[in-house]
Amino acid sequence: MKKRVLLPIASLAILGLSGNATAVGFALEQQSVNNLGYAFAGGAANAEDASTIYWNPAGMTRLPGRQVVLGLNAIYGSARFVDQGTTSPAGPAFPISGGTGGNPIGLNWVPNFYFATDVASNIKAGIGINAPFGLKTQYPSDWMGRYQAIDSVVESININPTIAWKVRDNVSLGGGLNFQYFKATLSNAIDFGAACFGSPFGPVACAGAGIFPQTRDGIAKVSGDSWGVGWNVGALFEVNPDVRFGIAYRSSIKHEIKGNATFSNPALPGPFAALTAGASDTGVRATVKTPDSLSVSLYNRVSPKWALLADATWTGWSKFKELRVRFDNGAPDVVTPENWRNTVRISLGAGYKLDQQWTLRGGIAYENSAIPDAFRTARIPDNAHTLLGFGANYRVSKAGSLDFGYVHAFVKDAGVNNTVPGAGALVGNYKVSADVLSIQYNHSF
Repeated sequence: MKKRVLLPIASLAILGLSGNATAVGFALEQQSVNNLGYAFAGGAANAEDASTIYWNPAGMTRLPGRQVVLGLNAIYGSARFVDQGTTSPAGPAFPISGGTGGNPIGLNWVPNFYFATDVASNIKAGIGINAPFGLKTQYPSDWMGRYQAIDSVVESININPTIAWKVRDNVSLGGGLNFQYFKATLSNAIDFGAACFGSPFGPVACAGAGIFPQTRDGIAKVSGDSWGVGWNVGALFEVNPDVRFGIAYRSSIKHEIKGNATFSNPALPGPFAALTAGASDTGVRATVKTPDSLSVSLYNRVSPKWALLADATWTGWSKFKELRVRFDNGAPDVVTPENWRNTVRISLGAGYKLDQQWTLRGGIAYENSAIPDAFRTARIPDNAHTLLGFGANYRVSKAGSLDFGYVHAFVKDAGVNNTVPGAGALVGNYKVSADVLSIQYNHSF
């Protein structure tokens, strides 16, 4: 009985990693405030400051002397779930309890840092430190979708040393390495009452012992981390003093995640305690690859006052076909199908030089969703979105300037119809939006 009943219960807790893999693949584009103001148009061709290290390292050749950039982004996300028939692990006979989860996202902060310096007359070197991937969704522990997701927190740190070479007056090349740290923590509830009803003990014996569905919940928590290494390259072509074209590629990074699965189990009487025996702490391992990306950008100064920018960025999410989680205690692998698809973001932007101190920016972008409707989960209820961005640069002194940026994301409603064995079905619709407010200081010396 133990192996038939307990191993699926232990595996169930790890199925939530499918949502974490979604978060691992969730890119944070807030890597520079000047590009945010353009809704990320022209990222690989703009090269206004040292944040070009992230977008296109070849752009460093346009920067005089040394420059430091410090940026901070405040990201407020809203995801409101509307229930449309969620069921409990024990089925329709036991209606699901709990609320709709409130807003699981809320306010998050994303900082970044860049430094570029001369090495020789035609060679620049630099380093960027940022967070290219991240996610935080945190639901109340008693919400109706608790058996599929409670906490999903993903953090990353990327250290990117780079070098750029001005091959000739109108051609620059650049590249760098990415040393990336990734950490994830996820949790979900386990309905041991429903497991008892479905076990050889049967509903009569379980009810006689006071064990009913949704009355004896446990909590499963999975956490792990990894270091991985990747690379990025770029080229910048200056057609004339007013027009430049950039292309940049960022590689995928393979993360061999190692960590632990821990369980907080309810106390069950007598022989029923065997139901929780399989939910025991153990080591876990998983392999996750971040997507690669390719950007093509154009910058065109059409007059002394006006500049137009455009960008097309392809992101290779389709390599994420499944997530396979391996257990150190010998339990069978848990394989979750994902079947993601590639995305393309198209951005258009404009800049206006108001005077010697102020430059104004604006832009719009659209990107399709990487997540097919059939594979969307509560951990990342994302969908296709349109971005509307505004920004400004204010020159504080000859050496220093401040960038301000704001973006609002209009996200298409995200339907969820996700059934997980032993966790019930989460059925409904998410209404999602996001706002980003950013500030950045640039100092040349």
